[in-house]
Amino acid sequence: MFTDTFYSELPTLEHFVEITNSQNFLPVHPDWYIVITDIMGSTQAIEAGRYKDVNILGVSSIIAILNRAKHLEIPFVFGGDGASLLIPPSLFLDTKQALLATQDMAKREFNLGLRVGIVPVATVRDANYDVRVAKVRVSAKYTQAVFTGGGLTYATELVKNPETSELYSLSSSGIIPQADFSGLVCPWQDIPSQHGEILSLIVMATAHQGQEETSIYKEAIKKIYKIYGGANNFHPVDFERIRLSLNRQILYKETQVVHQSQNWWYKQLSLWQKLLGIIAIKVSIKLGLIDWQTNKKTLISDSDYQKFDDILRMVISGNSGQREKLIRYLETQYKAGKLVYGFHVSDRALMTCLVYKAQGRHTAFIDGADGGYALAAKMLKEKLKPAKGWGTGTG
Repeated sequence: MFTDTFYSELPTLEHFVEITNSQNFLPVHPDWYIVITDIMGSTQAIEAGRYKDVNILGVSSIIAILNRAKHLEIPFVFGGDGASLLIPPSLFLDTKQALLATQDMAKREFNLGLRVGIVPVATVRDANYDVRVAKVRVSAKYTQAVFTGGGLTYATELVKNPETSELYSLSSSGIIPQADFSGLVCPWQDIPSQHGEILSLIVMATAHQGQEETSIYKEAIKKIYKIYGGANNFHPVDFERIRLSLNRQILYKETQVVHQSQNWWYKQLSLWQKLLGIIAIKVSIKLGLIDWQTNKKTLISDSDYQKFDDILRMVISGNSGQREKLIRYLETQYKAGKLVYGFHVSDRALMTCLVYKAQGRHTAFIDGADGGYALAAKMLKEKLKPAKGWGTGTG
């Protein structure tokens, strides 16, 4: 019997490659809902240099819902310029309030539109798609949701398609927007790649059913691991390169979100408190008063640099020779009609963190700097055009 706690009670997969075994996924109850959020005009905002704004708003919709869920564990995935989550019926009203407030904040504080939609799981099942979920252990304290069945991709298309979007968009009638964004933490400088470049990669199998799809993803993951030498070797967050930022412009973005309902003076005061706090941390590190080594290791171990939500997404640290070898493989598979892919190359990774007050843990969301996943999705869409009828569920 499915309950609100069914996700927290799922068995945990110990290795990422286990996502290629369809038997490891369980169907979501039809009474549940799929939540889709997406920054409208994200590509244009990124081209204008606002990639940090896009990332922080994408993460904001997650923390707003998690803070309403409190101790209830719900599955979600961050996509760079948006997010996908699953919620039980008991969280429906709370989620609408949180999303409407996030929409308001995005417009007021960043002048960006946040598209939000809620699609019943039963709706995607009626269209012959499925929503199946599993969770993978990332660290001792962090497990990550993974999804298959095509349901998230189809729900994303329903929310984005002008012909269907109004059916699933949120109405503010009779609902008071209300959100708590506390726990959003992003005082980090962009993290330079230890190997020369950061590759933001999206891979989508063109077969959406059965063993063929599974084989495509399994082969792709094994190829990536073979070229880059395993997950520990291509992890984009390098222990020696994590640095706290004292850049007021960067830190103010976090203040805009967490204290979005306050006036300008309050936000400035909060910003200066944050700056003084970071200076104190830096001084304490130098004096040996903070175990910074352990803190940095936790950031690395709890990061979401490889994930799966009907589509394989990875942020990889490597060199140009490795990337060229991987792209040759992917292009061969693309021409064979097996998959579609998109990528973006930067020299830095971007990290935004969530601290779950109710659960005593945190997650570090990773993207490539300068556009990362959003620009990889743009490339994927271009490659997808010749294959009419397939949706992307991205960007």
